[in-house]
Amino acid sequence: MKPYLLLTPGPLTTSETVKETMMTDWCTWDEDYNLHIVESLRKELVGIATRNTEEYTSVLLQGSGTYCVEAVIGAAIGKNDKLLICSNGAYGDRMGNIAEYYHIDYELLAFDETEQVSVDYVDDYLSNNSDVTHVAFVHCETTTGILNPLKELAHVVKMHGKKLIVDAMSSFGGIPMDVSELGIDFLISSANKCIQGVPGFGFIIARRSELVRCKGVARSLSLDIYDQWETMEKGHGKWRFTSPTHVVRAFKQALTELIEEGGVEARHRRYCENHRVLVEGMRSLGFVTLLDDAIQSPIITSFLYPKTGFDFKAFYTALKSKGFVIYPGKISKADTFRIGNIGDVHPEDFARLVEVVRELSTKFFIH
Repeated sequence: MKPYLLLTPGPLTTSETVKETMMTDWCTWDEDYNLHIVESLRKELVGIATRNTEEYTSVLLQGSGTYCVEAVIGAAIGKNDKLLICSNGAYGDRMGNIAEYYHIDYELLAFDETEQVSVDYVDDYLSNNSDVTHVAFVHCETTTGILNPLKELAHVVKMHGKKLIVDAMSSFGGIPMDVSELGIDFLISSANKCIQGVPGFGFIIARRSELVRCKGVARSLSLDIYDQWETMEKGHGKWRFTSPTHVVRAFKQALTELIEEGGVEARHRRYCENHRVLVEGMRSLGFVTLLDDAIQSPIITSFLYPKTGFDFKAFYTALKSKGFVIYPGKISKADTFRIGNIGDVHPEDFARLVEVVRELSTKFFIH
């Protein structure tokens, strides 16, 4: 029995079968684990990411998604390189914090949290700053739920001959994309997002030629993605340090369930329908979304507080008692809360959520 649904952008609600796979213990040296589980899922990840599987590879890394973002920035940006970070939220800003820690030469183009990263602005900046070697941005910025124009931004970055790093933490596996067609050199995501696994490791889909260039560049032993990749390649799935075995096995099951659902396209359709049912229902109750529909992702949706003095904590607690957990807001310019549409959740779950909110409306937001 699930005590509640996690309507968050990860960790998220997982299937019972994903949970069940964690009931078996695995030895990190065992061939059944490394060769048949780790190597298999590494290949499957590349197959999800692109049809051009020979040009790309995958690296798994212990820790949260931010560990992988830091690992890529710390290993892909050399002493003579310059990084352009395009940010319209907390996770783009975090890339800037990482660059500061590593004393990397970088510039941060900051956009409003409720507007997309501007393709024209990035184009103009790159036209006037030829010393930039790498560009990084977040695809789906879960600070608000905004979806940045991946295809258009990637085109501009490659047109200027720059290397491209994309934080696709909350979009990979839930929004169709092909890293080869887009020209992405490093794509970063995590086990506990759209593939619907549990927290414990992240992964990088990397262009092989660019990953090889990372040899000897990393500023951290644990976050050295080249060394991690080389060890996995030569050791047939062996991790350098203790791997999160239960989490990896759960992720392998989650990958199987993604394929059974119909792949990324089918999952994207479900997430979009989740979002539609949620938004139409909440708007019927008088709620207003933070973002315009044209720039809204199907991953997580921000709603404005319905009135001044709205008690979010009490509202959150009341929803949790009815079986739903949501997220507080994360921007400073408006009072908001967020509801995630991803995970093992379905349109009928959001229809039930709307009915619960309707029942609570008199107490919380009707004058």
